[in-house]
Amino acid sequence: MLLNNHRILVVDDIADNLVLLQTVLESEGYIVETAQSGKAALDRLEQINPDILLLDIMMPGLNGYEVTRQVRQHEKFASMPIVLLTAHDEFFQKPYREVGANDLIRKPIDFDELLDKVANYTQSHSRVA
Repeated sequence: MLLNNHRILVVDDIADNLVLLQTVLESEGYIVETAQSGKAALDRLEQINPDILLLDIMMPGLNGYEVTRQVRQHEKFASMPIVLLTAHDEFFQKPYREVGANDLIRKPIDFDELLDKVANYTQSHSRVA
């Protein structure tokens, strides 16, 4: 296993989705942290300082769009890649870039697509040592 030291925060209100994403990403050597709500994600951002945020859109309380807007208000995270995850066609059509997200992945997740996008975004947003 190749350790690449990139830290990912995965946010989804469904525990099974978190476990699946965490397992796939960790098998590729990523350091994965999880949160089960938008509020928890915002609370953990400062502690974790992730290289990328994978964020479900449909969550109770703060949804993915609201979390993205709030993250973009933090100067420290203004350029951090945010990839939204959704199972809903109507959200796939919405202009996710308007809220500040970099990309969107449909559920059920194509893991090759996920890993390609994560690799591309983490390489372009490398952690400064």
